[in-house]
Amino acid sequence: MELYKKYGYTPDKEAIGRSLDIIAENIDKVVSPEVLRTCFSIMDMTTLRPNDTPSSVKKFVEKINDFYKEYPDYPLPASICVYPNFASVVRDTRCSPELHVTTVSTCFPSTQSFLDVKLLETRHAIENGADEIDIVLSLASFLDGDYEAAGKEIAAARKTIDEAAAAAGRHVCMKVILETGLLVTPERIADASFLAMENGADFIKTSTGKVEVNATPMSAYIMCECIKAFYEKTGRKVGFKAAGGVSSAMDAVCYYSIVNTLLGKEWLNKELFRFGVSRLGNSLVSAIEQKTVTYF
Repeated sequence: MELYKKYGYTPDKEAIGRSLDIIAENIDKVVSPEVLRTCFSIMDMTTLRPNDTPSSVKKFVEKINDFYKEYPDYPLPASICVYPNFASVVRDTRCSPELHVTTVSTCFPSTQSFLDVKLLETRHAIENGADEIDIVLSLASFLDGDYEAAGKEIAAARKTIDEAAAAAGRHVCMKVILETGLLVTPERIADASFLAMENGADFIKTSTGKVEVNATPMSAYIMCECIKAFYEKTGRKVGFKAAGGVSSAMDAVCYYSIVNTLLGKEWLNKELFRFGVSRLGNSLVSAIEQKTVTYF
């Protein structure tokens, strides 16, 4: 099945490579305090460790809260991303409701479980305060070529999220993690991108950060080309999130440049562009302050 052809799109690896070379050659011209601050404002500050505890997550949130005592002129990150059982800890500890509660869900990272289990986990996360849910594409179905089953899972998650959000009186964003490092080919990355968008994704996200190959400029470029093609055909804007290995300021500026090149300034905000990160904050602050800062 070649879903991408439905949108008049075919990934051209050589052309993408040339475009990425041009972006790399010009990246020093893109870097500025304004761009670095924008990158700071679109971070989903993330802790997804096996040894996370309620107290360690609370300490993580308090560390982010306290940052503004020392650096009051910085924007808030977009959100704090945790496992679903810690949603209420973030909700009750964050310094502002503008700092969203994001949780992974659907049995992250492998999503190898029963659909009703995945949906129940998602519902509980929202009931406990999640503003955003990062689900994982069912690779068990997708890699077997069963796009219909994989799409139905995304649609079922969308329905569950919308119902739980309505009951809570708020909107909840759904990001779909494609796990591009396991999809391998540009064609599969494109098909997964369109499948997620067709079934209600507000964002498409590169990776869980839990496999050998996570976010790459190539996968990001393909996903952003798909977002552009989908927007041109449907009129619906879908966001892009890079996650896994985005740790330096120059990594962030590279992805910023990809989004700006393909999607334009309309996408350069937290409503349509995110980084899933644990270490990037220090690098961005260090680059802005022009000295080594180790805070997060």
